[in-house]
Amino acid sequence: MADPSPLLSFCAIVKNEVQQLAGCLESVRGVADELIVLDTGSTDGTPELAAQLGAQVFHFPWCDDFAIARNQSLSYAKGQWVLVLDADETLLPEFVPTLRTLLAQTDYLAFNLVRQEVGASQSPYSLVSRLFRNRPDVCFSRPYHAMIDDSVAEVLARQPQLKVATVPQVAIAHTGYSRANLQARDKLNFAARLMESYRAKHPQDPYVCSKLGALYVEAGDLERGIDLLDRALAGQPDNPQIQFELHYHRAIAASQQGDWAGAAHHYQQALALPVLEPLKLGAYLNLSSLLHKQGNFQGAIGLCEKALAVDPQFANAYYNLGLALKATGKLVEASRAYQRAIELEPEHANAYQNLGVVLMHRGQLAQAAQVFSRAIELHQAQNRPQAAEQLRQGLQGLGMQLPTH
Repeated sequence: MADPSPLLSFCAIVKNEVQQLAGCLESVRGVADELIVLDTGSTDGTPELAAQLGAQVFHFPWCDDFAIARNQSLSYAKGQWVLVLDADETLLPEFVPTLRTLLAQTDYLAFNLVRQEVGASQSPYSLVSRLFRNRPDVCFSRPYHAMIDDSVAEVLARQPQLKVATVPQVAIAHTGYSRANLQARDKLNFAARLMESYRAKHPQDPYVCSKLGALYVEAGDLERGIDLLDRALAGQPDNPQIQFELHYHRAIAASQQGDWAGAAHHYQQALALPVLEPLKLGAYLNLSSLLHKQGNFQGAIGLCEKALAVDPQFANAYYNLGLALKATGKLVEASRAYQRAIELEPEHANAYQNLGVVLMHRGQLAQAAQVFSRAIELHQAQNRPQAAEQLRQGLQGLGMQLPTH
């Protein structure tokens, strides 16, 4: 008798990921019933590594379209459910019991999963549709930021009895969105090229306008980015998550223009939307910084406290809280906030620097010197030599002697 179909198929598309793939595959071994890796042209031994780790390896020539490649990987899946990860993502072990419960559901088509953006300076969480039933009418679309949402909407229109749910527990850890990774791989230009090709055929699509507009804002092309974001907002998209991203990135653009009122408006619009609270953490953080600049320190403190109520491990919220507390003269409380930020993020150079300032104001000069020395070391290690030199010169001007190592 033939073996029954595996319950869960894991699918990934890869290219030159020998440094990261092992962690990804190890996180799903013993969870998924089959591991499928589609290689799109590696030259570094990635396919061989995947095979050694128990994956079925298939090959597919890269065609400048992530959706086509992802759908090709799905064609090999035999499970009733599919879990999709990238090589720079891992399934969190604490999510596995929840995952097994989800797979037992009979009336759900797909689940949206919360992803932790490891090392992200602003938004530590995002939402991805990566767990879904294996059926031919559920497939990826869009050449960049490929997603199943378009096909899922079509299936639900035909079969309204099926459900889609967002799982609030963090499921995936992702290391690929740090600025260092983006610059190392020249992803900004690559992403813009693929998304522009899609936008040429779908000029009013709010999702691509959101992603592409955010990309241009990040790259410093504010005029082009704002045009795309405003165009999408004018269309009043009905998806709250897309609305949130549009307002969030429009606020960032306004801040870069010095339009504080406009930025505050868009952050407030974003925070009022019905999306998961962890997804709002970047907006809480940025709005707190904005209120601080405007002298509204109590408002900044309140937003930091809201963010920490959502995620008590959010180091940058403690850092912003320390800034606002210091501005109100609460130096002891500010010290505690900075120290908590450092506990959570031991290489937080700015937290060390501002903790040194507070210690100096409290007369703890020896401790301040130690902390300032560490801040200088971190600035230099993180390729910020100008910040390190400015701090060093400022301390010399104050007559502070730093410890020698």
